Amino acid sequence: MADVAVIGAQWGDEGKGKIVDWLSARADVVVRFQGGHNAGHTLVIDGETYKLSLLPSGVIRPGCIGVIGSGVVVDPFALLAEIDRLAGQGVAITPDNLVIAENATLILPVHQELDALREGAASGVKIGTTKRGIGPAYEDKAGRRALRIVDLKNPERLTEKIENLLVHHNALRRGFGAADVDVGALSAALIEVASKIAPFAQPVWRVLDEAHKAGKRILFEGAQGVLLDVDHGTYPYVTSSNTVAGQAATGSGLGPRAVNYVLGIVKAYTTRVGEGPFPTELNDDVGRRLGERGHEFGTVTGRQRRCGWFDAALVRQSLKIAGVDGIALTKLDVLDGFDELNVCVGYKIDGERFDYLPAGADNQAAAEPVYETLPGWSGSTENARSWADLPAEAVKYVRRIEELIETPVALVSTSPERDDVILMRDPFQD
Repeated sequence: MADVAVIGAQWGDEGKGKIVDWLSARADVVVRFQGGHNAGHTLVIDGETYKLSLLPSGVIRPGCIGVIGSGVVVDPFALLAEIDRLAGQGVAITPDNLVIAENATLILPVHQELDALREGAASGVKIGTTKRGIGPAYEDKAGRRALRIVDLKNPERLTEKIENLLVHHNALRRGFGAADVDVGALSAALIEVASKIAPFAQPVWRVLDEAHKAGKRILFEGAQGVLLDVDHGTYPYVTSSNTVAGQAATGSGLGPRAVNYVLGIVKAYTTRVGEGPFPTELNDDVGRRLGERGHEFGTVTGRQRRCGWFDAALVRQSLKIAGVDGIALTKLDVLDGFDELNVCVGYKIDGERFDYLPAGADNQAAAEPVYETLPGWSGSTENARSWADLPAEAVKYVRRIEELIETPVALVSTSPERDDVILMRDPFQD
């Protein structure tokens, strides 16, 4: 049986939560390996909607263990709030079904405040972050001054570690005209939550190694998408971590040979939240129609997503970078009723034709899409669970996408409901 990594192949918001949840019926362990609570996954199960940010999607599934790996940055206050919210929906999160890497980095209020100060500054690049403190937390991790989950087990040394962290942060805050952080208040707040977080903390590498040796199926769940990868995305309008499949090994501690199949999640059109280039963006009635039909609002922030036609050139690039074996095509039903559908097959930049998006920010901003037009369909794809349920033109659309992105379609999702999926290839059996 294959262990599977699931990643977004666009700018995030591709519908990873539902697909991971659907796959978790076949998995014993689901692992989050990067990002933080800026990642929003919405699950709809028997009419009940669950909104997850930090927790792996598998925790909703009885008998499945959720793991937060060391590549994730963890806001302990947000995590406890999420656990409490799920408890209110009848889902109990305990150390029996959730494990957190003891070496995972903490997101603190000072990180969120720095995020907001930067985004609100009069000068500098506006990334359009969620202001959740993700980037500053990763900066502290790389700068070797971060606090980690394991530090919550030793309250006696917390103040010392916080003081070391604030040597850096207070200097930055003064540059923005903000007051220094109160060491005592921050220390007290962390000590208050420490006893609630500590029972979940374990050496995740060991937990996963034992699961792997026992032949258990492991599902690795990514956040955001390849186009937001700090190395391979539309820099600087990216997240602060690696979102490609290779990060599944680094962010979990299990090693690269554990991932046997990489499933890329791809929306049947394109969306983006925040700033940055978007060659196929539609600032017209068609774009608004996609947004309304697709309910394109961020799970975490509620921000309206920018919408546009499917970009096959960019998705093909993402899939090759990430080593994707097959894709799950989501939200096909949103395209029901369009007379024609445009698909981007390349770009024109200053008169030159490209079949990929170059790395330079100026080139990316200047890229004009080259479209291929495909016929739409009048029938409904919503709730379809087999090829026979799809209009002929919808099947042709899916097949043409396969050709353009040079990667097979393994799954097609036709609604937010858990079981509305057409299965062509089971990633766990591939």
